[in-house]
Amino acid sequence: MATLSASPSPNPNPNFRSPTDQTDHDPESLPHMELHPSSDQDPTPNSNPNFHAVLPTPPEAIAPAAAAAPSLLHISFNQDHGCFAAGIDHGFRIYNCDPFREIFRRDFDRGGGIGVVEMLFRCNILALVGGGPDPQYPPNKVMIWDDHQSRCIGELSFRSEVRSVRLRRDRIVVVLEQKIFVYNFADLKLLHQIETIANPKGLCAVSQGVGSLVLVCPGLQKGQVRVEHYASKRTKFIMAHDSRIVCFALSQDGQLLATASSKGTLVRIFNTVDGSLLQEVRRGADRAEIYSLAFSSNAQWLAVSSDKGTVHVFSLKINGGSPGVLPKYFSSEWSVAQFRLVEGSQYIVAFGHQKNTVVILGIDGSFYRCQFDPVNGGEMTQLEYHNFLKPEAAF
Repeated sequence: MATLSASPSPNPNPNFRSPTDQTDHDPESLPHMELHPSSDQDPTPNSNPNFHAVLPTPPEAIAPAAAAAPSLLHISFNQDHGCFAAGIDHGFRIYNCDPFREIFRRDFDRGGGIGVVEMLFRCNILALVGGGPDPQYPPNKVMIWDDHQSRCIGELSFRSEVRSVRLRRDRIVVVLEQKIFVYNFADLKLLHQIETIANPKGLCAVSQGVGSLVLVCPGLQKGQVRVEHYASKRTKFIMAHDSRIVCFALSQDGQLLATASSKGTLVRIFNTVDGSLLQEVRRGADRAEIYSLAFSSNAQWLAVSSDKGTVHVFSLKINGGSPGVLPKYFSSEWSVAQFRLVEGSQYIVAFGHQKNTVVILGIDGSFYRCQFDPVNGGEMTQLEYHNFLKPEAAF
């Protein structure tokens, strides 16, 4: 899942579904968190000792919406790309992609910087990490926020700064500079620790299908990715590039992996089970910094954004669910469709819920929804544009 890290609604929020009333996912697989502080004992016995329940956020911590445009610290899509979250210098905001609208916001008046906001589909549980020059929470803690209660209900503490967080209905994955922790969501029991090469961007991807977890992270050497298949208890190492890995993405079922290196010219697609290279696509001839990669829901298309200011869509020559083997020698393929943006600015991309559409988010607050022609390709058509940071915007 792509991320960039750079007046309150009524409570409970009607736009957020509780973990048990989602209609488009298996309710039994969703976490149900009922954690209450206790003065004399750990609220979650036999779970992770770093977990502590926290007291309710005092009413004065919630402030009216700021009049000035906020400074954006983080943007990321949720797991099905139907929503996105923005961490700002005094709180966080949640938006719907189609139709575009702000769902709700939380503004804090004491510090308030949020450097990581990780959603769990559309349920009321969020993971927050403080960020910016005046963080709301310590940057070495993951705060579990329940928007039905409008407060943090727990925290995970670490010895170093948290780089990113990934959520599934059954797992919380916390990424540090050189270590990754995997927790069971129901009781926050620590299940697995993984050591990685230096990972300042917090690169990590997890499958979101109903099946067992597939997790991808950097390996222990440059250009290597590690794939954890938890169902079969197998670990696969893939030497994906000669250069440093800067971005990767998993298909929803965890079977396909797209990777990009610091050169930024090629993107490679691998089978996560056997590590075989299935396809190679070419973003361009010049070096570029790849900011995000995204598979479409049926793994027919791959979208790529970079600092060159162009979003590319590539056609994947892979049968969904059963990747084939390409000949040993094959030439890399160029993109089918493109959309031009401001060069040098940071954007992340995902596929929209409407057919042949992409959603593009900028660290400058820009929101684009575009459509591509799957047959003729070429320049995409812009369907919609908004600046989601403008204070005067009406939703």
